[in-house]
Amino acid sequence: MALVRIPPIEADVRWDRGAARPAEIRWNGRQLHVTGLSAVRDERAAYPADRGPRVTFVLDTDDGQASVSFDARRRRWFVEALDTAA
Repeated sequence: MALVRIPPIEADVRWDRGAARPAEIRWNGRQLHVTGLSAVRDERAAYPADRGPRVTFVLDTDDGQASVSFDARRRRWFVEALDTAA
């Protein structure tokens, strides 16, 4: 399925140090377990200082794919896109 962009929703992300990727994403009572990493987009060098750096992960989950980003300026994780199956 295709990822569908949604308005960014603040999320809690548990990190898996051994795999160097998120292990679980939780927001608004939903929880997805991460099974793999599809892509990483590191924009830290491209962002102006006033907007802050960002890293985006496209993740394989137990319910499809999800795109999450880490906003370093605000120190927050956001869910930005979901597979229509998730």
